[in-house]
Amino acid sequence: MDKIHISGMKFYGYHGVFPEENRLGQTFLVDLTLVLNLRPAGKSDDIQDSIDYGEIYQATKKIVEGEAKNLIEAVAEEISAELLRRYKKISALHVKVTKPNPPIPGAYDGVAVEIYRERLS
Repeated sequence: MDKIHISGMKFYGYHGVFPEENRLGQTFLVDLTLVLNLRPAGKSDDIQDSIDYGEIYQATKKIVEGEAKNLIEAVAEEISAELLRRYKKISALHVKVTKPNPPIPGAYDGVAVEIYRERLS
């Protein structure tokens, strides 16, 4: 199974259940693994046979830096739905959204959700 990984994308958004998160915002990290057939691109050496990483980045950025959501679960779900809708070559994907500094007490590197979605058609 061929994959494209785009990791460590950093965005500033306003997601969270606490009012200060929606008002002040915070950094979010996104990692994507896109599952698609890369053989045509490998043989042709043509971007038309693959996925433009810059477009994926911009589509993800628009969601994370867009409308505030309560949960990062909802952010991950919107990213996966948009990428599957927009890019028919993607057969499945993993989306990981990390909130490095959530306003909860304790010592940790962050909290994250990771989802896996497949094209249903």
